[in-house]
Amino acid sequence: MRCSIVALPVLAAATSVVAQAPKPGEDGKYTISSSGIRAQFIPYGATLTNLFVEDKNGEEVDVVLGYDDINYYPKDPGHPVYNSIPGRYVNRIGKGKYTLDGTTYTTELNDGSNTLHSGTNNWSYRVWNVTDHTEDSITFSVRDASNSSQGMLGLVEGQVTYSVSDSTWNIKMEATSPDEKTPLMLTHHTYFNLDAFKNPDTQKIWNHTLYLPYSKRYLVADDGALPTGKIGTAEPGGIDDFFSEPDLFLGHARSDPKFAGNCGGGGACEGYNGYFLIDDAPKDAVVVKLSSGFSGITADLRTDQLGVVVYSCNWMDGTADLKSTQGTKANRKVVRSSCVAIEAQDYVDGINHPEWGRVEKQITGPGQKYSWESSWTFGTL
Repeated sequence: MRCSIVALPVLAAATSVVAQAPKPGEDGKYTISSSGIRAQFIPYGATLTNLFVEDKNGEEVDVVLGYDDINYYPKDPGHPVYNSIPGRYVNRIGKGKYTLDGTTYTTELNDGSNTLHSGTNNWSYRVWNVTDHTEDSITFSVRDASNSSQGMLGLVEGQVTYSVSDSTWNIKMEATSPDEKTPLMLTHHTYFNLDAFKNPDTQKIWNHTLYLPYSKRYLVADDGALPTGKIGTAEPGGIDDFFSEPDLFLGHARSDPKFAGNCGGGGACEGYNGYFLIDDAPKDAVVVKLSSGFSGITADLRTDQLGVVVYSCNWMDGTADLKSTQGTKANRKVVRSSCVAIEAQDYVDGINHPEWGRVEKQITGPGQKYSWESSWTFGTL
């Protein structure tokens, strides 16, 4: 009897230690760091809230958008998907319909006549579980029940691991659909301003340079940013050229009359909101280089995906606050064209374009594993 009386409290204590979940800091954020990076996250959307890297003067700069108040992320009516993971099928589904094994499914129309990121209950709206947290890595998991997002059938279990090493931030995602076939395509929706909005000469992103050395081709899109099915080839010096020279400004084509409506929106969307194909890139090659002469910061993307979406923040209306780590006394808001989102992913709406040969690649299950991996390496000019 005495043995069992002594053993019970010990067992209970041991169980409580094993079951104890990782805890955030006092600010509600989970922090990971290395010699060149300090990154912070919250479970809502598995979101990166802050990403600190060193500029040309050796000073720490927060290069991604977000909010100081972590409780505002789920409240923001605009929900710009700041540095989080939408899903289970990212970007647009044309006309809110797709066909699988002869059955047509209807998805929520939340972007005009299209579905964006699987609707208004996509993974960027969910509170993920923190399953592991060390000094230099953190893992989040999500369980997405069948039809939690309209027309997305079958259970999906997903996870993302963020890690840092030296000056590189790694992102690795995996997901499975154990019971049914389902659309599955993920991305990390990362918003950058490498100047942290501190450049006194401009609030805009057009002074950043963008180099896509393997992206001569792009998906031609309609006025609603939905691919038409055609694949275009950029002309050197044209609006969609970021491959011919390594030092082209993001705003290099601003004098072109077509720039003002280049990304649709009835001619109201200036700049970019489209998909650039990555063709014939060697393994582990840098496929995107973003840089700024003001901060001197460079950001190099490596990815196993077939392309990237580039969105130059046209719809930011100047109402969102900057974080306290960003901006100047004269500039405290996120204004139009003041940031750029870069999203590595498979072909947009590829599920509805069999001519591209991506339909089967964008369907997962039953029991198959989906994987996605990218990294950003930061340096200085």
